[in-house]
Amino acid sequence: MSHSPHHKAGFVSIIGKPNVGKSTLMNALVGEKISIITPKVQTTRHRIMGILSTPEYQIVFSDTPGIIEPKYKLHGNMMQVVNESLQDADVVLFITAPDEYSKADTELIEKLKLIRTPLIILLNKIDLYENNEAVMQEINTWKANFPEAVVIPVSALNKFNTEAIIQNIVHYIPESPSFYPDDQLTDKSERFIASEIIREKIMMRYKEEIPYAVQVEITEFKNEENLLRISAEIYVMRESQRQILIGKNGIAIKNVGIAARRDLELFFKKHVFLQTYVRVKENWRDNDSLLRQFGYKTD
Repeated sequence: MSHSPHHKAGFVSIIGKPNVGKSTLMNALVGEKISIITPKVQTTRHRIMGILSTPEYQIVFSDTPGIIEPKYKLHGNMMQVVNESLQDADVVLFITAPDEYSKADTELIEKLKLIRTPLIILLNKIDLYENNEAVMQEINTWKANFPEAVVIPVSALNKFNTEAIIQNIVHYIPESPSFYPDDQLTDKSERFIASEIIREKIMMRYKEEIPYAVQVEITEFKNEENLLRISAEIYVMRESQRQILIGKNGIAIKNVGIAARRDLELFFKKHVFLQTYVRVKENWRDNDSLLRQFGYKTD
């Protein structure tokens, strides 16, 4: 891909409350299923990046888990949290859902006002508004409070107005060469993406504690000429959870495998042979060496 002489590149942090559609939006923009999407809170455990490259620009998106949490009461602490998450951003995308302003706690608004980086406010899920007037009213409310910000109504699900988001981001990011190779879509490894696709299927299919007790470890990832061989070990904390996950005569885990394989083949664009094993590792969440093995920072 040859670059234009005034090539631009920059980092964009995506923030917003849980379930406002951050991951859906990033996938709509980058065009690949990078950030896994499930309706359960705290799906985004890692700061997953999506990378969008064209001859004119490269935009690196980071999906920032839980900046906006009620835990941080102190102003100093609050500033620190905002700054830590956004220090490498050239642009901040704040995603909000219908009527969030009227329900938004003042703390959230105050926190947003502390952001010095160019801010783009996206009103997501605009298909849920009754009429255009309601949309305009919401836009004006945000504009009144954030006169410097760009406010754009979007629907991540229907890919409505995504082009306008890109144009505004490109306007703000600096002239710079690319940070990553043009064909790279994410900073995460293929193994990581495979494990997240499998974990997503589990999160969608099981209730209660199962999704939160599960960790997926890819033990084999072999790229052969016409086939991708993947072996995954799925860890749970108790034998009872293992039984639920496997299901009667292994039907439940078989269905997870079928659904995961379909998505893996779509993503990697080749046939996938997937083997899954369910193992009990008691209290992996409290075990530092296991957490490190699974890629979580423990300090």
